[in-house]
Amino acid sequence: MIPVRRFDAIVVGAGGAGMRAALELARANLRVAVLSKVFPTRSHTVAAQGGIAAPLANSTEDNWHWHMYDTVKGSDYLGDQDAIEYMCRRAVEVVVELEHMGMPFDRLENGKIYQRPFGGHTQSYGSAKMAMRACAAADRTGHAMLHTLYQQNVRANTQFFVEWMALDLIRDPQDGAVVGVTALEMETGELHVLQGKAVLLATGGSGRMFFSSTNAFINTGDGLGMAARAGLPLEDMEFYQFHPTGVYGAGVLITEGVRGEGGYLLNKDGERFMERYAPNAKDLASRDVVSRAMTTEIKEGRGAGPHADHVLLKLDHLGPEIINQRLPGIREISIKFANVDPVREPIPVVPTAHYQMGGIPANYLGQVVAPEGASKEAIVPGLYAAGECSCVSVHGGNRLGCNSLLDLVVFGRSSGEQMAKDIRALPRPQRNLPKDAGEQTRARLARLDGATSGERVAEVLNDLRRTMQAHCGVFRFPDDLAEGVRKMKAIAERAGRTFIADKSKVFNTARIEALELDNLVEAATAVVVSAEARKESRGAQARSDFPERDDQSWMKHTLWFKEGNRLDYKPVHLKPLSVDTIEPKARTY
Repeated sequence: MIPVRRFDAIVVGAGGAGMRAALELARANLRVAVLSKVFPTRSHTVAAQGGIAAPLANSTEDNWHWHMYDTVKGSDYLGDQDAIEYMCRRAVEVVVELEHMGMPFDRLENGKIYQRPFGGHTQSYGSAKMAMRACAAADRTGHAMLHTLYQQNVRANTQFFVEWMALDLIRDPQDGAVVGVTALEMETGELHVLQGKAVLLATGGSGRMFFSSTNAFINTGDGLGMAARAGLPLEDMEFYQFHPTGVYGAGVLITEGVRGEGGYLLNKDGERFMERYAPNAKDLASRDVVSRAMTTEIKEGRGAGPHADHVLLKLDHLGPEIINQRLPGIREISIKFANVDPVREPIPVVPTAHYQMGGIPANYLGQVVAPEGASKEAIVPGLYAAGECSCVSVHGGNRLGCNSLLDLVVFGRSSGEQMAKDIRALPRPQRNLPKDAGEQTRARLARLDGATSGERVAEVLNDLRRTMQAHCGVFRFPDDLAEGVRKMKAIAERAGRTFIADKSKVFNTARIEALELDNLVEAATAVVVSAEARKESRGAQARSDFPERDDQSWMKHTLWFKEGNRLDYKPVHLKPLSVDTIEPKARTY
């Protein structure tokens, strides 16, 4: 028998969303278990640099209506407007709450939280004036936030399972309710069942499916794989954001905060080219706009360097004082990864895979929703999702910078509140586990342990990354997409034939990598199949054969199902909670 541990709530992932939800549950005196592949303060939230969006109006006039307008426009009108209103209205509250928890924000002269401008954030419903909306702790905002939330969880006696990898969801065959997860304890290699009245997936993104990525090695789409194998759909996976400024050759992130502080992009001729593409917002246009402009410059032969394959980010004019005070981490990254000191010379940068707008479909209370009967959004009992692995669809086709940290704390908190409410409403005892609980996972592990030959995990993984980079990048071409779908099907078959030479139990990282590959295959297949089917350009999806946005045919969310690799669609929520609908129009900066 697989050993079983019982909890009120299980949180998979210890990044910003997982820890904010766990804090809410622990404060409600519930027994909560948080599973994490790495020590909590090493979760990928730690890499967020530029800031967290909130219309505090500390430096410029601002309000949540303007923030909501920018977010809807940034999403290329594919974001759900009820969820966007919910997020923007709670922004000030959650940032002040973080401050009260002890988060060390930078300060203005008057003692208020320091705010900087960020791409796509404007005043007065898209005017040429940029709003200062990004609340920042130098260029280490995510680091400060994650440590603050971890300290609060330690205080609240949250139970952490560190270096545990969740593998599969356990569903009740009667009504499909989620009653727990199977998990591998890395230290011993033992399989466990963790049973809970509610399970939250907060496993982050899947950026390691691309060859050049700002994402940590742990970002392998584990929650997406778990949901897909449990028969649930993945929503809007074709929308993958490329961050304009990754360090050339390394992919490490250079925050948009550099451009917020006054840095700007140059081509090889020393021309500030963003003025041609976005005359008003220039270097602070939306990320998809800047990434495409940079790629166009490189394609048309104006790239810098011996291979003309990158552009330059200039910030030496800001002076050493500003750089050392506001961007110390960026200077360190540039010296370490680009061998360039930004105080004296520009940083070589190139667009790099950064953030997944799609994910597990959820509403703004964190409840996972899936088509059932006549409803496209039936609630899946016992299952919740928050953070980058979820698709509440506040980001639609393209996320605005520094809305991601806001997404984590707003929906981490709302899902924690909803889970506590739902757990209290349940009759006291746990549901019984199904008779075959854990068998699916046991079969996956047995196949790996039994295989003596086959495909090498590293080779399949490298082919997957090269395929995604070449066939589903910043610009998408019809032949490339069709070829990408074909190649991903072949890679999925190869992933079913992998083997590991090391069969040991204790800290077997080869086994972990093989299990992560399964999750990346699900996520990457969803991305390329959904992208090939969407015959329009919107947000991060830029197709050469359909260059225009088509609201008539494609103002809808994509749903990808693992079974039969099939697609379904559902309508966008165009009605906000309390204000008028923001009508779609051409998106210019």
